[in-house]
Amino acid sequence: MSDIVKLLPDHLANQIAAGEVIQRPASAVKELIENAVDAGATSIQLVLKDAGKELIQVIDNGKGMSATDARMSFERHATSKITKIEDLFQIRTKGFRGEALASIAAVAQVTLKTKQKEETLGTLIEIESSNVIKQEPIAHQEGTSIAVRNLFYNVPARRHFLKSNTTELKHILDEFIRIALAHPDIAFKFSHNGVEQYNLPVGNLKQRILALLGSNMDKHLIPVDEDTEVLQIKGYIGKPQAATRTRGNQFFFINNRFIKSSYLNHAVSTAFEGLIAKETYPIYILFLEIDPARVDVNVHPTKQEVKFDDERIVYAYLQSAIKFALNKFNVAPSIDFTLDPDIQHLEALRVPLSTQKQEELSKGYLYQKFTQSGQAHFIDRSDERQQWKQQMNTFFPELPQQGLERLPEMPRYDEQPAQLKLMADAAEDSWDKGSEHQAFIQWNGFIVTTLKSGVLLIHLKRALERIIYERLSERLALNKPVTQQLLFPIEVSFNPADALLLSEVLSDLFALGFDIKPGAELHSFQVLGVPSDIPGGQEQQILEAVIDQLKHESGMLDETGRKAILRTMAKRMAVPQTMPKEQLQSLVGELFACTQAQYTPDGQLVFRVLDKDALFDLL
Repeated sequence: MSDIVKLLPDHLANQIAAGEVIQRPASAVKELIENAVDAGATSIQLVLKDAGKELIQVIDNGKGMSATDARMSFERHATSKITKIEDLFQIRTKGFRGEALASIAAVAQVTLKTKQKEETLGTLIEIESSNVIKQEPIAHQEGTSIAVRNLFYNVPARRHFLKSNTTELKHILDEFIRIALAHPDIAFKFSHNGVEQYNLPVGNLKQRILALLGSNMDKHLIPVDEDTEVLQIKGYIGKPQAATRTRGNQFFFINNRFIKSSYLNHAVSTAFEGLIAKETYPIYILFLEIDPARVDVNVHPTKQEVKFDDERIVYAYLQSAIKFALNKFNVAPSIDFTLDPDIQHLEALRVPLSTQKQEELSKGYLYQKFTQSGQAHFIDRSDERQQWKQQMNTFFPELPQQGLERLPEMPRYDEQPAQLKLMADAAEDSWDKGSEHQAFIQWNGFIVTTLKSGVLLIHLKRALERIIYERLSERLALNKPVTQQLLFPIEVSFNPADALLLSEVLSDLFALGFDIKPGAELHSFQVLGVPSDIPGGQEQQILEAVIDQLKHESGMLDETGRKAILRTMAKRMAVPQTMPKEQLQSLVGELFACTQAQYTPDGQLVFRVLDKDALFDLL
């Protein structure tokens, strides 16, 4: 048999290796800016065209390179950061593996201009697909300018799978913000298609946070500063009321290197437990300084994942530091052992407990359960069920009462579809729309009413979701948005990436009933009107939910994306409240007028019918 194992050509091997490091324009931006930081630059400028697909240029005033170093920097595994294996365990620079420039040069057209301070002339190098086209001396200021044009021009399949400009620009913004946050001692400029996005002067960490994430954060930031024998923890966390429903303002830095860690994120989340609502995320920008020998940053090509030699102690210190900061600034609730003066006037405290009263209490059911060993866990809930039976007997005297406490859970649409379809048809057929004698009860998030064939149990929130979704869908289909103009416009702000997503779809949101314009400040918006069904005070929360959904739609709102947005809006806008009988009757009628009354937009069952025969079987 002939030999079949062969060495890959250098250009093909370089393109394959480049795929691990340069996955999209944002990857190239990250590597180039980090090189500028490592070069000791105090000023870095990022210039983009077409979200980095046409041009990525990074200009710095760092120490520059000699002609030989400039040429060697494009070779794979060429680095000035490591000379021996022990250096891998003392890494404090951004880059160290020597793959960045080689990977970029393999999939783009690169022009490098660089000059050292002591040199008279600098060096120009032009490379295409890892091939050096030109190298010559030029006049140039101190530092380095590197331009990357037509990324993935020689790998059409990779370029084809790049996302929209909005999505790619969002990823670049993420990388830029992470590096700029880590280095407030460096001035940064960022422009896209000739429009300046950021101009960040040198300052302190708080000034940099406000410049990048919005000045409205100023009143919400709490400093964190803890120094232990294992690590130092510095930075800021947001007050609980600043928590948002979208991710984006959560940053961890290990030795000034941005990382992603679900483990450390859990430590912060548990420190905020009980202070923020579910499905919301606290704000934090935290810097952990630790001996490089105790953390491995070389576990992933992007160097955004790390491993600690002892994760548990880092977790414990971090959680304690967050809790201490919250308590120090009187954010976490404290236990007050002083007695409220109003309570002291209660009769139970003023009048001594008589012997007769004590005997009466000792005969009570709860007293006996709590004083008998091991019985408190077995408290009977029959009293609660009895109250429910009495309510049912009042409203529905014709129904049997036994077994009603065993009302079944609402199943999802994929459970017994044939049976559920028959149930829905029966409900619609027997629904008496105009009956004045029909009984209604609103109980624990349910609507219970009678049918000709039995009892109808409706999940109120899910019913509202279906009704609101169909209203919004109808308006969208007819291109007739119903906008409720606000008496006083609301100013809302988002982090840069979220603001970019929102600005790209303002016209689409207008078709859904939003009237939103860019605000006076960067990354802010003025909400002039909202869909008429949105409850007052929920505007910011609804927009946050919409943005969160946009992230899953890659920033594009096609027909499928619009429906996803409508589902999200309907879920947020469906806020159950106590209603009179007439309103309940109207709501049930509107539910059965929907094209699909049986399920919510995301497939959960809205109602169940308990027919008479089934009720008698419960006896």
